[in-house]
Amino acid sequence: MLDRRSFIHLAAVVLVPGLVGAEAWSDAPRPVNTLDSTEELAIRGYDPVAYFRDGGPRLGKPEFSVRHGGAIWRFASAEHKALFEAEPKRYLPAYGGFCAYGTSRGYLVKIEPEAWSIVDGKLYLNYDLGVRETWARRTKTYIARADATWPRLSAEDIR
Repeated sequence: MLDRRSFIHLAAVVLVPGLVGAEAWSDAPRPVNTLDSTEELAIRGYDPVAYFRDGGPRLGKPEFSVRHGGAIWRFASAEHKALFEAEPKRYLPAYGGFCAYGTSRGYLVKIEPEAWSIVDGKLYLNYDLGVRETWARRTKTYIARADATWPRLSAEDIR
Protein backbone atom coordinates (compact mmCIF):
# COMPACT_ATOMS: atom_id res chain seq x y z
CA MET A 1 0.00 0.00 0.00
CA LEU A 2 1.30 3.45 -0.91
CA ASP A 3 1.58 6.12 1.76
CA ARG A 4 0.03 9.53 1.01
CA ARG A 5 3.32 11.17 -0.01
CA SER A 6 4.28 8.34 -2.41
CA PHE A 7 0.80 8.36 -3.91
CA ILE A 8 0.93 12.12 -4.58
CA HIS A 9 4.37 11.80 -6.20
CA LEU A 10 3.22 8.87 -8.35
CA ALA A 11 0.09 10.78 -9.41
CA ALA A 12 2.21 13.79 -10.36
CA VAL A 13 4.52 11.65 -12.49
CA VAL A 14 1.72 9.74 -14.23
CA LEU A 15 -1.02 12.34 -14.51
CA VAL A 16 0.85 15.63 -14.77
CA PRO A 17 4.19 15.00 -16.50
CA GLY A 18 4.78 18.71 -17.08
CA LEU A 19 5.22 19.19 -13.32
CA VAL A 20 8.14 16.79 -13.18
CA GLY A 21 11.63 17.95 -14.13
CA ALA A 22 13.24 16.91 -17.43
CA GLU A 23 15.53 14.54 -15.55
CA ALA A 24 12.53 12.25 -14.93
CA TRP A 25 12.17 11.81 -18.68
CA SER A 26 15.87 11.44 -19.49
CA ASP A 27 15.84 7.64 -19.37
CA ALA A 28 12.81 7.31 -21.65
CA PRO A 29 13.61 6.12 -25.19
CA ARG A 30 13.96 9.15 -27.44
CA PRO A 31 13.10 9.20 -31.13
CA VAL A 32 16.00 9.20 -33.58
CA ASN A 33 15.68 11.03 -36.88
CA THR A 34 15.43 8.45 -39.66
CA LEU A 35 13.22 10.64 -41.86
CA ASP A 36 13.87 10.35 -45.59
CA SER A 37 15.33 6.86 -45.06
CA THR A 38 13.76 3.52 -45.88
CA GLU A 39 16.67 1.75 -44.14
CA GLU A 40 16.35 3.39 -40.68
CA LEU A 41 19.51 5.42 -41.33
CA ALA A 42 20.26 8.17 -38.85
CA ILE A 43 21.19 11.57 -40.30
CA ARG A 44 20.54 10.28 -43.80
CA GLY A 45 23.56 7.97 -43.68
CA TYR A 46 26.09 10.65 -42.79
CA ASP A 47 28.92 9.94 -40.37
CA PRO A 48 28.39 11.81 -37.06
CA VAL A 49 32.07 11.45 -36.14
CA ALA A 50 33.15 13.21 -39.35
CA TYR A 51 31.67 16.52 -38.18
CA PHE A 52 34.16 16.48 -35.31
CA ARG A 53 37.15 14.74 -36.91
CA ASP A 54 36.92 15.90 -40.54
CA GLY A 55 35.34 19.31 -39.97
CA GLY A 56 32.10 18.61 -41.81
CA PRO A 57 29.60 16.12 -43.18
CA ARG A 58 30.75 12.96 -44.88
CA LEU A 59 28.64 10.07 -46.11
CA GLY A 60 29.12 6.84 -44.23
CA LYS A 61 29.62 3.46 -45.87
CA PRO A 62 27.40 0.40 -45.37
CA GLU A 63 30.36 -1.73 -44.30
CA PHE A 64 30.97 0.63 -41.34
CA SER A 65 27.51 0.57 -39.74
CA VAL A 66 26.25 0.09 -36.22
CA ARG A 67 22.74 -0.05 -34.75
CA HIS A 68 22.31 2.33 -31.84
CA GLY A 69 19.20 3.89 -30.30
CA GLY A 70 16.78 2.40 -32.80
CA ALA A 71 18.64 3.57 -35.90
CA ILE A 72 21.53 2.55 -38.11
CA TRP A 73 24.52 4.88 -37.98
CA ARG A 74 27.05 4.82 -40.80
CA PHE A 75 30.67 5.87 -40.72
CA ALA A 76 33.22 6.84 -43.34
CA SER A 77 35.89 4.59 -41.82
CA ALA A 78 36.49 1.77 -39.36
CA GLU A 79 38.27 4.29 -37.13
CA HIS A 80 35.19 6.53 -36.97
CA LYS A 81 32.98 3.54 -36.20
CA ALA A 82 35.30 2.50 -33.36
CA LEU A 83 35.33 6.03 -31.93
CA PHE A 84 31.52 6.11 -31.95
CA GLU A 85 31.20 2.68 -30.37
CA ALA A 86 33.60 3.69 -27.59
CA GLU A 87 31.78 6.97 -26.81
CA PRO A 88 28.44 7.30 -28.61
CA LYS A 89 27.23 10.20 -26.44
CA ARG A 90 30.22 12.25 -27.53
CA TYR A 91 29.25 12.02 -31.21
CA LEU A 92 25.47 11.71 -31.23
CA PRO A 93 23.77 14.82 -32.57
CA ALA A 94 21.56 16.74 -30.18
CA TYR A 95 17.84 16.01 -30.12
CA GLY A 96 18.09 12.64 -31.84
CA GLY A 97 19.41 14.27 -35.00
CA PHE A 98 16.23 16.26 -35.60
CA CYS A 99 16.45 19.93 -36.51
CA ALA A 100 17.66 21.78 -33.41
CA TYR A 101 15.72 24.92 -34.31
CA GLY A 102 12.52 22.92 -34.90
CA THR A 103 13.01 21.21 -31.54
CA SER A 104 13.25 24.64 -29.90
CA ARG A 105 9.88 25.45 -31.50
CA GLY A 106 8.23 22.22 -30.28
CA TYR A 107 8.32 19.94 -33.30
CA LEU A 108 10.58 17.36 -34.91
CA VAL A 109 11.56 17.76 -38.56
CA LYS A 110 14.12 16.45 -41.02
CA ILE A 111 17.56 17.90 -41.49
CA GLU A 112 20.02 18.57 -44.25
CA PRO A 113 23.40 17.13 -43.22
CA GLU A 114 25.15 20.22 -44.63
CA ALA A 115 23.27 22.49 -42.18
CA TRP A 116 25.18 21.90 -38.97
CA SER A 117 27.14 23.49 -36.15
CA ILE A 118 29.12 22.33 -33.17
CA VAL A 119 28.50 24.31 -30.01
CA ASP A 120 30.31 23.51 -26.77
CA GLY A 121 31.34 20.12 -28.15
CA LYS A 122 27.82 19.08 -29.22
CA LEU A 123 26.63 18.54 -32.81
CA TYR A 124 23.46 20.40 -33.83
CA LEU A 125 21.72 19.79 -37.15
CA ASN A 126 19.22 22.05 -38.91
CA TYR A 127 16.43 21.76 -41.45
CA ASP A 128 18.40 23.62 -44.14
CA LEU A 129 21.02 26.34 -44.56
CA GLY A 130 18.44 29.13 -44.18
CA VAL A 131 17.28 27.75 -40.84
CA ARG A 132 20.91 27.37 -39.80
CA GLU A 133 21.35 31.13 -40.37
CA THR A 134 18.36 31.79 -38.09
CA TRP A 135 19.78 29.32 -35.55
CA ALA A 136 23.17 31.05 -35.61
CA ARG A 137 21.69 34.44 -34.65
CA ARG A 138 20.53 33.25 -31.21
CA THR A 139 22.10 29.82 -30.78
CA LYS A 140 22.29 29.84 -26.96
CA THR A 141 18.64 30.91 -26.67
CA TYR A 142 17.49 28.20 -29.08
CA ILE A 143 19.57 25.57 -27.30
CA ALA A 144 17.99 26.50 -23.96
CA ARG A 145 14.51 26.28 -25.50
CA ALA A 146 15.26 22.99 -27.27
CA ASP A 147 16.76 21.51 -24.10
CA ALA A 148 13.52 22.34 -22.27
CA THR A 149 11.28 21.08 -25.08
CA TRP A 150 13.12 17.90 -26.14
CA PRO A 151 12.17 15.76 -23.12
CA ARG A 152 8.46 16.28 -23.86
CA LEU A 153 8.59 15.57 -27.60
CA SER A 154 7.72 12.19 -29.03
CA ALA A 155 7.26 10.51 -32.40
CA GLU A 156 3.80 12.13 -32.49
CA ASP A 157 5.53 15.53 -32.88
CA ILE A 158 7.28 14.58 -36.14
CA ARG A 159 6.22 16.74 -39.06
